[in-house]
Amino acid sequence: MSGLRCRPFDQRDAKAVQRVDELALAETETDPDDIPGSGDLADVAASYLDRGGEFLVGVLPEPLEVEDSAAITTHDGSVVAIGGYLPGEAGYEDERTVPGAAELHRMRVHPAVQGQGYGRDLLAALESRITAADFDPILATTARRQRKAIAFYPSAGYEQVDESTLGEYELVHFEKRLD
Repeated sequence: MSGLRCRPFDQRDAKAVQRVDELALAETETDPDDIPGSGDLADVAASYLDRGGEFLVGVLPEPLEVEDSAAITTHDGSVVAIGGYLPGEAGYEDERTVPGAAELHRMRVHPAVQGQGYGRDLLAALESRITAADFDPILATTARRQRKAIAFYPSAGYEQVDESTLGEYELVHFEKRLD
């Protein structure tokens, strides 16, 4: 383990979660307003928990030495990874639906600490919760310009199953069977 503690979202995490999302997207030159459902982080409870999903934050107990460290600090440390899932039928209107599936959403790691295993730890925590909730398979979609994510999912056992286009974004669709 990397020292990351993955726990359920707490309302006190809201600003830190939004900042990690902004920073991770900025690194890939992705405009958050172009992403379907981008308002989900404004109300995580309604967007995830009330719809049968979950949202986790990955927290390091010590402050992260970055320029805007206060923006990612919450009551128990520095938020460096975020992500959630929704039941496949509860996803966004423009997404594929697979009965019984869970779809990963907003998988992000603060750019200053990418490549240190935090994304893998967060994914493992989400997969454990998805398995316990009896969802299968797990779906993930990412933009081709998010090169690190394109490499990450296959390395975690996800198979590329399709591609599509949404606006200016070329999307890559992944799936992992848990059985």
